[in-house]
Amino acid sequence: MFKGELYRAINPIYAREPLSGYGAQRHGGRFHKKGVPALYTSLSIMTVIRESNQVGSLQPTTIVSYRADIEHVFDSRNEAALAAYGMDAAALADISWRDQMRSSGEARTQVFARQLIEDGYHALLVQSYAHGSSSSDLNLVLWHWGDTAPSRLVVTDDENRLA
Repeated sequence: MFKGELYRAINPIYAREPLSGYGAQRHGGRFHKKGVPALYTSLSIMTVIRESNQVGSLQPTTIVSYRADIEHVFDSRNEAALAAYGMDAAALADISWRDQMRSSGEARTQVFARQLIEDGYHALLVQSYAHGSSSSDLNLVLWHWGDTAPSRLVVTDDENRLA
């Protein structure tokens, strides 16, 4: 379970739809394949800045904050739980996931995520692999979210800036 504040860097094109997951669904990611909506969030602002600047110069970015109460979270820091899925920390961090996705249609980490989704997990707590991150920099990848339990995610926009 995760309860607390989350942060996400969004391309300004999608800023008015901070709960859509459309960009991730369109492109696929380390922990979801194309066609599957996902939200990649971070537990700290500094982590989300590192995550948003992985491919060169920082591009225009909108940082969004969320209040989250997410049940059924798989904690990838649990080595025994990872091993039960045939995974380990090195496999999660493997930088060749894009090449795997291109060559076989689904990266090993995407297969792992699909298994977690099938087993009823709403999200994955995982270390950030962005340059400059440490083991304390954590991300929460969400596959199921909405405005009610068990996977409640609410945008912090008290001043209605995203309208």
